Amino acid sequence: MFQSFETTADPTQGPARLARLRDLMARDGLDAFFVPRADAHQGEYVAACDARLAWLTGFTGSAGFAIALAANTGVFIDGRYRNQVRAQVDLDHFTPVHWPETQPGPWLLDQLPDGGKVGFDPWLHTAAEIEKLQTALGDRFALVASENLVDQIWKDRPAAPQGHITPHPIEFAGLSHGDKRANLAAALRDAGQKAAILTLSDSIAWLLNIRGDDIPHIPVVQGFAILHDTGRVDFFTHPARNRSIGTHLGPDVRLYPDSAFEEGLAALDGPVRVDKGSAPVAVSRILDRAGITICWGDDPCILPKACKNAVEIEGARQAHLRDAVALVEFLTWFDGTVPGGSITEIDIVTQLETQRRAGNALLDISFETIAGSGPNGAIMHYRVSEDTNRTLQDGDLIVVDSGGQYRDGTTDITRTLPIGPVGDEEKTCFTRVLQGMIAISRALWPRGLAGRDLDALARFPLWLAHQDFNHGTGHGVGSYLSVHEGPQRISKVSDVALQPGMILSNEPGYYRDGAFGIRLENLITVRAAEVPDGGDQDRAMLRFETLTFTPIDRRLVVVEMLSQDERAWLNAYHAQTLAVLAGKLSSPAQAWLEQACAPL
Repeated sequence: MFQSFETTADPTQGPARLARLRDLMARDGLDAFFVPRADAHQGEYVAACDARLAWLTGFTGSAGFAIALAANTGVFIDGRYRNQVRAQVDLDHFTPVHWPETQPGPWLLDQLPDGGKVGFDPWLHTAAEIEKLQTALGDRFALVASENLVDQIWKDRPAAPQGHITPHPIEFAGLSHGDKRANLAAALRDAGQKAAILTLSDSIAWLLNIRGDDIPHIPVVQGFAILHDTGRVDFFTHPARNRSIGTHLGPDVRLYPDSAFEEGLAALDGPVRVDKGSAPVAVSRILDRAGITICWGDDPCILPKACKNAVEIEGARQAHLRDAVALVEFLTWFDGTVPGGSITEIDIVTQLETQRRAGNALLDISFETIAGSGPNGAIMHYRVSEDTNRTLQDGDLIVVDSGGQYRDGTTDITRTLPIGPVGDEEKTCFTRVLQGMIAISRALWPRGLAGRDLDALARFPLWLAHQDFNHGTGHGVGSYLSVHEGPQRISKVSDVALQPGMILSNEPGYYRDGAFGIRLENLITVRAAEVPDGGDQDRAMLRFETLTFTPIDRRLVVVEMLSQDERAWLNAYHAQTLAVLAGKLSSPAQAWLEQACAPL
């Protein structure tokens, strides 16, 4: 199994660890100390050695941070984790704080008297974060760059990852790393910049056409890179890596131990591009001390990586078809096994991974499968463990959110399923979520609009019922890379224009605490829209192409709530699902699919 079910954090250890952290804070004269979820590469997922927030507090969510004070410690979490955090931390010692509604600067101003010292590890915070915090604090507090105090008390901290590096062949990448380097180097020269600093692991993996196994389920190699305006790249990573990768990289990519990164920064000629939103503030401070001119600008890999080329889009289509076969075989098993049985959430996860493995193309899951039944479904990023495992009960809903890593693409799909007959309220809420998903799927919009301009389409059916969901409508997805990839999002806060080739999720939901959860998710890609008869020929418009083909459970749909256009979309989606999967399924699964895809 790629997924384990052990409990990964112990909240009972939190108070003693917090006491030791406070001892070090007192030793160093600090009134507060930041403990972020992030690592030096600002990835959403971190290696075991960087899971400081979970180790200290017990909270295992993929976003958040803690601020330790002498008398109070806040754990800042967004809307996805407000149930989870209360179940995972010792509430007598850690206080959940709703973020981003409450920002760390104003919170500190409320908690501490003037003149305090706030410590932070400069390798774990971006320049943008520190600049924003300093603006909020003004001259009332001193921000102090510090050695990481958590590392000093974490005596059995795991070693840094040093996994293998493997080439990502051009048949899947669509463009050689030499061409990628040349294209980005030309852009640097045009901007009058001598080099760009790369700290995001997935940017480096994309640029060099390499993959790795440093982070569970995300095939990246941890390290730092310097892209020069000549196209040369200096790659700083763990010295124990397989050096044979140099044959793939060629003479214009030079490998160095990660310990040499600071020296490499200090030896640069300026101007140097640094991404204020992703590079650790330590990077810009090293450059400043060396007298090197900094040009703030986006990581140059961000948009080219997000806008997939034709080879990557076709790979995504094929990966999703392969994934759909596994999902349909799983759903066939589900309908034939679950009602009246003693199936647990762990059984669901195990069976789904078994089906994905059956095709022999699965390299990993793209994240730990969410299988939340009944009240567990209301925990948006629920992770089943031996301690929380629940037997499926008749009348419940189960949210199954899962994905696979294939050489040609990354998948992510959510389906909400009934366990026996369910109530009218659940069906009504499900149908509103479905209406939101259909609205995004059918969207047509002028070039230049961002995810925030489309986000309300998914929420409007819920808003009409005074309902909503506390997560974005969609996140970007990589090409055999991170299942959560920026900068593209469908979200209230996303100002990045959607462009052809971007892959995103379409996943509205609804969650009722203590009762049930609902989420539906397909992956979609942005493409140019055809101009219909009578349309303005000079007006460029975009639309989505759906990549995911797996039936949506019709037993949960209140058909009378759907408009004629919504019914037509769902019937067309199911007809296409039936067509693209023809001949790829076992006989029982084919029979199940034909029934599941019958028109409304």
